[in-house]
Amino acid sequence: MFLAATILTALVVIAGCSLGGERVFSYYPGMWWSRFVCGISLCRVQVRGREKLADNQSYVFVANHQGIYDIFLLYGYLNIPIKWIMKKSLRDIPLVGKACEKAGFIFVDSSSPVAAAKTIREAEQRLKNGASVAIFPEGSRSPTGQLRKFKKGAFQMAADMKLPVVPVTINGSYQVMSRHTILLTPYRMEVIIHDPIPTDGMAIENLREMATGIKMLSEQSQEAIASKLW
Repeated sequence: MFLAATILTALVVIAGCSLGGERVFSYYPGMWWSRFVCGISLCRVQVRGREKLADNQSYVFVANHQGIYDIFLLYGYLNIPIKWIMKKSLRDIPLVGKACEKAGFIFVDSSSPVAAAKTIREAEQRLKNGASVAIFPEGSRSPTGQLRKFKKGAFQMAADMKLPVVPVTINGSYQVMSRHTILLTPYRMEVIIHDPIPTDGMAIENLREMATGIKMLSEQSQEAIASKLW
């Protein structure tokens, strides 16, 4: 059922986006696919804090990364169109990689500082078009489910674009499927949306102040996420 739904969703996204419907087909098929996956996995999902998000506002969502189900939770339950910033290697997945490319998702190339900077510029261009982005600033799934140190790329982007950063706490996905297994354990999961952190008031006069501001933004986001972890 999962494979059939994934193939069907990928084909719908590729066809819809190719015909000029990226605004609709880059989000809604993936949203229903994500909810379907959680449903057939017998996982209950609770979402708190949706009322903190404004309509027609772009955000940079940053969340802890406990397991593969984090993707389904953010894509399926935020109720806001997002573009993913994802590993370059995922582009090679048959059909799925092509669907992500057609949907306008951004693939991270961390092979060099120049390539990484290009990724940030591409993401900023997507944000200019009114989309929001979702990033796991830990970089990869936590091997223990515990929160790890954040990388600065997401916060640099938010500061450059003067967009609010929205910390999101994810609970339960590590229990459903950790990075060490392909076995599924039905479990309850929770998504907690914290208050957006504005960046338009950040006073950045030089590189030192910029680095300090981004560090504070990262630490504030990490503290918010950690405050609601089980």
